[in-house]
Amino acid sequence: MSGGRGGSEPTCGMAEFLVFVGALVAGTGCSLCSKVLLSMQSVGLSGELESFQNPLFQTWGMFLGMVFALPVHFLMEANKRRKKKRGYATIGDDAPEFKEITGSTYLLLAIPALFDLAATALCMFGLTYIAVSVYQMLRGAAIVFVAILKHFVIKDKLSGFMWVGVGLNVVSILLVGATASSSGGPEGKDPLVGVGLILAGAFVQSLQYAFEEKVMSGDVGAPPLLVIGMEGFWGFFVCTFVLYPLLYGLGVEDPFDTWVMFRNSTEIQGMFLLYFVSIFFYNMLAVLVTFMLNSVWHAILDNFRPITVWVTDLFLFYAVTAGSFGEAWVWPGSYIQVLALAVLLYGTAVYNGSVKVPGCEYPPEPSLVPASPLPVVRASPSLQASSLLKSPLIHGTPGSRGTPASRRIPQTITELPAKPGVSRTNSM
Repeated sequence: MSGGRGGSEPTCGMAEFLVFVGALVAGTGCSLCSKVLLSMQSVGLSGELESFQNPLFQTWGMFLGMVFALPVHFLMEANKRRKKKRGYATIGDDAPEFKEITGSTYLLLAIPALFDLAATALCMFGLTYIAVSVYQMLRGAAIVFVAILKHFVIKDKLSGFMWVGVGLNVVSILLVGATASSSGGPEGKDPLVGVGLILAGAFVQSLQYAFEEKVMSGDVGAPPLLVIGMEGFWGFFVCTFVLYPLLYGLGVEDPFDTWVMFRNSTEIQGMFLLYFVSIFFYNMLAVLVTFMLNSVWHAILDNFRPITVWVTDLFLFYAVTAGSFGEAWVWPGSYIQVLALAVLLYGTAVYNGSVKVPGCEYPPEPSLVPASPLPVVRASPSLQASSLLKSPLIHGTPGSRGTPASRRIPQTITELPAKPGVSRTNSM
């Protein structure tokens, strides 16, 4: 398998498949644990039972979980140094070597951390307004923003069929927004506010995906676990010393009341631990999806989470909690949501070139088509990259890790004139 190495196309072998599925399972756990925490209650500073709706606390906990990727990274680095190798193998023994990490790289990783902080905080506050399945589907809007970023900012022009896929994703978002509006929000909250917050978070998340791929490419060469760990460190730092004091002063969220509620409920403590573990594994595996495939696959990963989240939510409501938690099947909202989900998946498949649209031009198929974690989103040659330097979000031309274009040796054969009387043959 080759996930962004040399000049080969990134393929999806067993390692890539397991990482993608693992990220999908962990991501489902993250979303459900978030919603459970927001619906729990405990005794706070007032001495009365209060709702544990503290989105910033969950954001803080997410970054704390991400920080634990740092010791794993440094342990693997130390092991490689003992073997006189740099970097560590995330794909196989022939994985590329990473560049030496400088102090500026650690500072640079504060940028995607701030993107992640802003995106997560917006989405967590939005989740308090709507159902978790609607929340997860709206986060699939990231692929729309990724496409717009490619075309208008990176100047990597999209093909006609890609715009068709983007349009279908926009239709699905409108359907989901209509579903959220018709169902109403919890405790009289306006669900359209939640929709707006989550869409804003999805836009910021697309910027994070692009920047993560940039810093893991040959330009910077940061290992994936270092990226996620430093994002956690910077996010934890900003959340603790900047956002919490600011929001406390504005009266948005009281960290002292949150701590008392947390301490007074063993159920909240147990659920937070589960959230902590799932967020650690999701972020670690999701950044490996970006590294082993590309950032578009990271957006595609978020487009598949609505299925697993909604199915699990329905299962919890009808088969586990007897209606005390989860999501009920309602008319007509659930049917509209199914339609929106189908349009979302179909639009993703069109965008990837897996489903051909009549009248649109497609690049010629190579003789060897890369595999994909799931058939419906098999990445087409137009989205695949020969390496992380050839990401559809970062570069529009091929490249290979660590080899400047000016130093690549063209693979051509020049024939010398044959001597008189000597026949000329080609032996390859």
